[in-house]
Amino acid sequence: MRRSKQVVQNRISILTVDDDPIITSTIQAYFQRSGYQVDVENDPTVAIERIRNGQYDIMLLDFLMTPICGDRVVEEIRKFNEDLYIILLTGHKSMAPPIKTIRQLDIQGYYEKDDRFDQLELLVESCVKSIRQMRTIREYQSQVQEQNEKLTEAYMQTIETLRFVVETRDKETKGHSERVSSLSTELAKEMGLDMEVIDRIRIAGLFHDIGKVGVPDAVLLKKGPLDEEEFKEIKMHPIGGEKMLGTYTPFKEMLPIIRGHHERFDGRGYPDGLAGEDICLGARIIAVADSFDAMISNRTYRKGLGFERTIEELNRGRNTQFDSRIVDAMMRLIEKMGREDFEAEFCAHTKEN
Repeated sequence: MRRSKQVVQNRISILTVDDDPIITSTIQAYFQRSGYQVDVENDPTVAIERIRNGQYDIMLLDFLMTPICGDRVVEEIRKFNEDLYIILLTGHKSMAPPIKTIRQLDIQGYYEKDDRFDQLELLVESCVKSIRQMRTIREYQSQVQEQNEKLTEAYMQTIETLRFVVETRDKETKGHSERVSSLSTELAKEMGLDMEVIDRIRIAGLFHDIGKVGVPDAVLLKKGPLDEEEFKEIKMHPIGGEKMLGTYTPFKEMLPIIRGHHERFDGRGYPDGLAGEDICLGARIIAVADSFDAMISNRTYRKGLGFERTIEELNRGRNTQFDSRIVDAMMRLIEKMGREDFEAEFCAHTKEN
């Protein structure tokens, strides 16, 4: 046998299982001469545990054994190992399990015992080729995953930097995105949403204003009310954020939240004038958290409204600006946490100004 073939086979481990020690020792000797690593087991129940705890690639398994037959062994193994290649050995073709059983148990082939192992070796070599192919595929997938993780990390660092740029440009909104993300997350939990949805809302909250990176300083930093043209500029930031994050697949399900966080429940919001439940739930949640933080925070052109007034405004906006169910969730959250703890968690920055 060629050296290159032996090197490959030395990486393949085989467990041969038969309640006849002569058979297992004969098979072991034959395949070890061909360069394989071969272990033997004469108790089929022990063989199951050896497969569970070991690192075997191929099992050569006798069909008729005591205390359990080969098909039972395979059935148990397939409960925890779907990758093992199994070749079933039979004393006579008539004793082999039906083809239906072989397919159901994902047995790669069966071999009718005789004095020569040529046919069995061909079956093993066929398994080895498949194992090599799967190893190559998995190695490639691992490399691709590693590269994707590096790209993801680089992309997230870029986006995080852009978000930092937005908040650095406008010092009055420093920490705003973190607070909106945190409050939105708690509101989503209070509403009993799935953890996957909650996490999506959390991340969208962090990046909901990322589109402001494209808004001119003269508009973003203006000390006072915006005129009509300036307001049009600001109203573009949800679309800008959607475009910016839309180039990265993991953000795909967050895009409606980013785009829709300034929509109003009555349809008078922007950029699309959506109403009611046509606005995605995540955007409706962030709209409440975003408005709460904006109203309670100080600005150079006005002081924050204070806790009581901000809550009044949220309640006044039920079913016009806000989804009343989310306002209800906010009220429940305040009641559960207590006003003092709620303010300490989400309004601490107002005490510092």
